[in-house]
Amino acid sequence: MNRRRFLFIAAAAVFSGAARAEITTWQADMLGGTVRVDLRGPRGLAQDVAGRIGAAITEVEAAASLFRSHSALSRLNAAGRLDDPPPALLDLLRLSGHIHGMTDGRFDPTVQPLWRALAEGRDPTAARASIGWARVQIGPPVRLGEGQALTFNGIAQGYAADRVRHLLREAGYGQALVEMGEFAALGGPFSVSIEDPALGEIAIRRLAGNAIATSSPSAMRIGSGFHILGPHGEAPCWSTISVEAEDAALADGLSTAFCLMPADEIRAALRRSRTVMRVTAVDLAGDVSTF
Repeated sequence: MNRRRFLFIAAAAVFSGAARAEITTWQADMLGGTVRVDLRGPRGLAQDVAGRIGAAITEVEAAASLFRSHSALSRLNAAGRLDDPPPALLDLLRLSGHIHGMTDGRFDPTVQPLWRALAEGRDPTAARASIGWARVQIGPPVRLGEGQALTFNGIAQGYAADRVRHLLREAGYGQALVEMGEFAALGGPFSVSIEDPALGEIAIRRLAGNAIATSSPSAMRIGSGFHILGPHGEAPCWSTISVEAEDAALADGLSTAFCLMPADEIRAALRRSRTVMRVTAVDLAGDVSTF
């Protein structure tokens, strides 16, 4: 992937009383999109920390990218087995298992063969038959069932955002916003907009040490359907779901799965978690609810 990394001091400033804090931004083309880290305060981003941010995201790409033929995930999908999974891949597998259980199976990385079949216009029957998280053995070694392949597109960006936030905290930074499609805040408050494809901006949320992820099934289509696929044929119940949680990986995975779950099932899932603060949902008629 051709990456462009740069640092600049934003012309705008953040004011708190009489004190002015500069914003330093690190930005790169990684993980299939733009990664951005905004730091508040007089301390700029040290070159070694910038290098560690890039290395942390590269580690996630090397573990979980579907677009790198030699990534751990690509090798696992090709062979059905991986004897030496890197730590990041094991983390993603375990997180996926947790979210799978929390959402009664709606979050299921084994939908990848179905996604490919629909995107390529092929008969999806065999791909549907391969779906089933219970057939994945985490190990190590990691083993997949017959015909299975995984995707972590519903969680990898949030996981990477958490990694970067942790890195910045360990480096002594106190105010930062990490954006990878999902947002993870270190300190705060930071204002983040929630947008729906049809309605536009529906709310402004303030992050302070937590994270937010938003999913909209109609934001991307594959074939005649939506890009968020129900593992058992579930159709999306919502136009947009936004989840605020302590960690971006959890918010990322839940925002995907909750698109396929009615309100009563979302509430039941929330009762099983102490780290989800709020869910904002736009139904198919355009009405907005919070849970």
